[in-house]
Amino acid sequence: MKKRKLGNSNLEVSALGYGCMGLDYGYGPATDRREGIRVIRSAFERGVTFFDTAEAYGPFTNEELVGEALAPFRDQVVIATKFGFAFDSHGGQSGMDSRPEHIQAVADAALKRLKTDRIDLFYQHRVDPNVPIEDVAGAVKELIQAGKVKHFGLSEAGVQTIRRAHAVQPVTALQSEYSLWWREPEKEILPTLEELGIGFVPFSPLGKGFLTGAISESTAFDSQDFRNIVPRFTPEARAANQALVDLLGEIAARKQVTRAQLALAWLLARKPWIVPIPGTTKLHRLEENTGAAPLELTPDELRGIEGALSKVTVQGERYPAHLQARINR
Repeated sequence: MKKRKLGNSNLEVSALGYGCMGLDYGYGPATDRREGIRVIRSAFERGVTFFDTAEAYGPFTNEELVGEALAPFRDQVVIATKFGFAFDSHGGQSGMDSRPEHIQAVADAALKRLKTDRIDLFYQHRVDPNVPIEDVAGAVKELIQAGKVKHFGLSEAGVQTIRRAHAVQPVTALQSEYSLWWREPEKEILPTLEELGIGFVPFSPLGKGFLTGAISESTAFDSQDFRNIVPRFTPEARAANQALVDLLGEIAARKQVTRAQLALAWLLARKPWIVPIPGTTKLHRLEENTGAAPLELTPDELRGIEGALSKVTVQGERYPAHLQARINR
């Protein structure tokens, strides 16, 4: 698989990464551990060298899974994880916590779970309104100086936060949602990242599965699947948004690729420093996703996609109100 550099940093990764969250968090019951390891190692065999996890996924169990799966080839991969939440005794999130001393403790715990001596990319998972971003950047800078962390990242941060953080410790990458059905980053985020030389890592590049065409208005999600509380996934919104999936299907069929491959190739064509991180629990989907990496979209094809998108207004917010409040704009 081709490689890409995240912004002006020297962090080189595969053009497509792998988002590990769904293996045991967010989309229903956890995948069997052996199967999870098999999927992660299969991604590596297909050329993926960039793996994304977080202490919040589980919590903690996803980092342990990733650490075990990648241990045999640790020096050939880039592992990203995240800090920024507090957890109660039952493992539930109990708010945000990006105090410098907490960041240090999270890093030490993550290193043990990941079975490694350094975190390649350490993201603040969500901006903490109670801690100045300069203090957060300073804490990560200390971890970098100590050799425990290689690169600093932010997730779902707004432009001013990015600038303030970058002035203290250069930000290697921003991770935020970006896809054919969520294009808000194009307004301010992408121009700012280009100006500052920061890479972009889109999560949910397949619209949490919707852009694959595998979800309809009648699809029933597992009781533990967070899409049950997402306004964009109400049956009414799914029915309205099907028009976008249908248009993508027509374009994909002409190119003889799948909708998922088209959606990922579109993101890769946006900027050379964009690295999407699709996740899946299924080997055949992994093969399908990685098959998008070599795809080239012609200017005509890109115009055709833009034309299709202009005909559809996506219905539904991407988060319920209580989660939307955590997004730093």
